[in-house]
Amino acid sequence: MTVPMASEQFVRRHRIAVLALDRVLPMELGIPFHIFDQPGLPYDLMLCGRTAGPVETYNGWPLIATHGLNTVSAVDTVIVPAFRDYLDGAPDDVVAALAQAHRHGTRIASICTGAFALASAGLLDGRRATTHWRHTDDLARLHPKVEVDPDALYVDAGDVITSAGVASGIDLCLHLLRRDHGAAVANAVAREIVAAPHRDGGQAQFIARPPVPPNRTGFGATLEWALNRLDQPLTVADLAAHARFSPRTFARAFAAETGTTPIKWLNAARIDRARELLETTDAGVDHITQLCGLGTPANFRQHFRRATGITPSEYRRMFAVT
Repeated sequence: MTVPMASEQFVRRHRIAVLALDRVLPMELGIPFHIFDQPGLPYDLMLCGRTAGPVETYNGWPLIATHGLNTVSAVDTVIVPAFRDYLDGAPDDVVAALAQAHRHGTRIASICTGAFALASAGLLDGRRATTHWRHTDDLARLHPKVEVDPDALYVDAGDVITSAGVASGIDLCLHLLRRDHGAAVANAVAREIVAAPHRDGGQAQFIARPPVPPNRTGFGATLEWALNRLDQPLTVADLAAHARFSPRTFARAFAAETGTTPIKWLNAARIDRARELLETTDAGVDHITQLCGLGTPANFRQHFRRATGITPSEYRRMFAVT
């Protein structure tokens, strides 16, 4: 895989500690390694336990952590995957290590029930957060200071990011990769691991509520059709006709299945296409506006700034491939 990276982003490698608590779920544990440890990416990953040595997995077989908790406060990002005994919270030494890392400015993320460890450390107090939908009631009950969102695939609160179940861990890691290095890099990795790049809303600095990947919905064929025609003035009626629904029935079924409206999905898809074009081409704003179907350049700039918090030219300076 050739990852399109901007040269200035190789100045410093980003260190990630994946913290395996006792009875960690192996699949969730493997997600960060599978995404961030791709050739050409400037990340160094470390598997940490409470101490260096064997860690029992959910399935009963052990894995070997090469680092202990002292590493957690010495990295740039900590990711806590799901673990079985989440209702008991995290052990005191883990709570102390996570709290110290957060005070030092470390970015901390969780996958699935890993959110309970972050909550135990007080990192979610007063914040919106999520976990697997089966466990959101438990998270709210045990940690009433947390604003639990049972619907989000993940919630980005800046320096603390939480995600729902297994597939959402992929979404979260791709989102972090996008935050660090832009849409083109995240999408290249998503293609390499055969996963559609999925980004949810919340407080992500560069992310609006985006399109649901075509391969994760019963409307997949219609979404693929639309993604290939973003330069055209698509309407809900157009999408409904392709899906062989009435517009009203289509809008209702689409919202029930994807959690967003067809128009919001289209707008987010157009912005996502614009991000890639800004990163990978030298096309002007007028041309990108046409390719993405965002109306006038002024309309494009307004939508883009609302979605990302910055102007198209600022985004290009940050993420353009050189």
